[in-house]
Amino acid sequence: MPPKAEDYKAEQIQVLEGLEAVRKRPAMYIGSTSRDGLHHLVYEVVDNAIDEAMNGHCDTVTVELHKNGSCSVSDNGRGIPVDEHPQYKVPALEIVMTKLHAGGKFDSDTYKVSGGLHGVGVSVVNGLSEWTRVDVHREGGQFRQSYQRGIADGPMERVSDSDDHGTLVCFKPDSEIFETTRLEYELLRTRFRELAYLNAGLGISISEEGGRSESFCFEGGLAEYVSFLNDGRTKLMREPLLVTTELEQVQVDAALQWTTAYREHIHTFANNIATREGGTHLSGLRSALTRTLNTVALKRKQLKEKDTALDGSDVREGLTCILSIKVPEPQFEGQTKTKLGNSEIKGIVNKAIGDGLANWFEENPSDAQTIVAKCIQAFAAREAAKKARDLTRRKGLLEGGGLPGKLADCQSRDPVLSELFVVEGDSAGGTAKQGRNRTTQAILPLRGKILNVEKARVDKMLANAEIMALITAMGCGCDIMPDDGEDGNVDETNSEELNLEQARYHKLIIMTDADVDGSHIRTLLLTFIYRYMEKLIHAGYVYIAQPPLYKVSKGRKSAYAYDDLQLERLQAEFGENHHIQRYKGLGEMNAIQLWETTMDPERRTLLQVTIQDIRDVVWPMVGAEKIFSTLMGDDVAPRREFIEAHATEVKNLDI
Repeated sequence: MPPKAEDYKAEQIQVLEGLEAVRKRPAMYIGSTSRDGLHHLVYEVVDNAIDEAMNGHCDTVTVELHKNGSCSVSDNGRGIPVDEHPQYKVPALEIVMTKLHAGGKFDSDTYKVSGGLHGVGVSVVNGLSEWTRVDVHREGGQFRQSYQRGIADGPMERVSDSDDHGTLVCFKPDSEIFETTRLEYELLRTRFRELAYLNAGLGISISEEGGRSESFCFEGGLAEYVSFLNDGRTKLMREPLLVTTELEQVQVDAALQWTTAYREHIHTFANNIATREGGTHLSGLRSALTRTLNTVALKRKQLKEKDTALDGSDVREGLTCILSIKVPEPQFEGQTKTKLGNSEIKGIVNKAIGDGLANWFEENPSDAQTIVAKCIQAFAAREAAKKARDLTRRKGLLEGGGLPGKLADCQSRDPVLSELFVVEGDSAGGTAKQGRNRTTQAILPLRGKILNVEKARVDKMLANAEIMALITAMGCGCDIMPDDGEDGNVDETNSEELNLEQARYHKLIIMTDADVDGSHIRTLLLTFIYRYMEKLIHAGYVYIAQPPLYKVSKGRKSAYAYDDLQLERLQAEFGENHHIQRYKGLGEMNAIQLWETTMDPERRTLLQVTIQDIRDVVWPMVGAEKIFSTLMGDDVAPRREFIEAHATEVKNLDI
């Protein structure tokens, strides 16, 4: 029965005082109460210190993770004001820590630019912490105030004299709020390294109490950042192009460098906040790139007036770019600030980047010719890829209309229950077909080694029969970057997007031999999936089968070992006169053995493929991204260095 109108009265209207609203609805302020939201607390405090640095008052930030689960963030900035607030008659420190929308960043005279213009950052951290302690050094003294779940324990105290200046915030995330309160060193260090690149000359250090510690300071700033990201890639220009200018009180800084790679890597920031969803500054950058490269191509007669203009995806192929802008009044979409919305920024960035590019191309004609030639090659490849996509659409391949002939499909039509085993070679595929559970297990044998997509454009990828067989079998398509024009707006008509809902199997299991060739094939498959079907990994659909390495037998008794440790245990258990068989390939097992060791859901071991560092860091600029670029890219030297550094870690290598 619906409530009556008279049941809804003034007494039902709640007024949440102080930071009660934050504790009641924490996700509204920090995005979530999971791992991401937890680390957002640290970022909010560090952002305040970075704001001091951006305005010329700070050059050192120190973060320490304590054994009791708390975190300390200190800086050598001006320190939070401690004098009495004229309206509230309490120290300004208490106002900043206990009231939302309170801070000096609303006053443009105090902070020219800031990442924390919402005025909720440090007070939200206080409200979502079990306890907080703030020490301020300024005006010849050290001042301290402590808080419990956002409420001051008592008045601010002057604890000693001090000639230092700066702020120390120590807080312990509240276990009543967060699903986990364990702060992760690796995740934080990656973000702080990023901030050090974005703020040339700023020193940022992180340490664990009694454990690891690192310090970051990069005098080269964005140019050094791009060089770091392009380590392992073949560059088309000796040094990154650096653009730095100020237009209409907006500071625009960018570093750009083209490589021989086939994917773009563009990372944007506004007031040091990583804008993962882009925004108007990204649109301005894209527009400038497309417009300028087309102008240069026509001017150099590498394109003719009658030729079709280069598309945005053509000019950005192989480009690594960091764009960082400083805006007095940023308009972020949402409290977590992942997208910039200032409409005027697009035109400002467009002009700044366009002018910088035009001047650089004029001064570097040889590099300009090389880069334009790559763009024209990318255009030709895009046209070929479009024809290939049109062909596959007509055949119904990307739509799942026709299945590859080599696929031995399962009977079940429930994708949750269905598994696709991608098997190395027809021989192993035949054994797997005989040993499988036909109801839920499908087998797709692949012949030889598939194309290394890290070294090939999308048109070559779509022309590869083995890759197309896998795309077709899964039925959900693959991700192909959309095109865009001079206005920076995306044209979705020439793109493909993987649709998880159309996936025919919720387990894609890579099953290869336990030898060098098998490892290589597995790596090639993972490279393709990472580049074009990444959503499958994040959905938890991709697995690697673990066939046994050994069979230990004695008389009629036998058992399988999946690693050397298990082998040692079995040898001790079986005693003397036992026999060991080393499996180099799946073909050495019969159908029954393959089922009971590798395919039986009750007994098998599957390794789920995850990419933690793709979402653990603000951008996928290290970790998996760097590994794939190093091991599967064109540049031999970084791959050799990697192999030499990790050669001693290799096990079960048959040579």
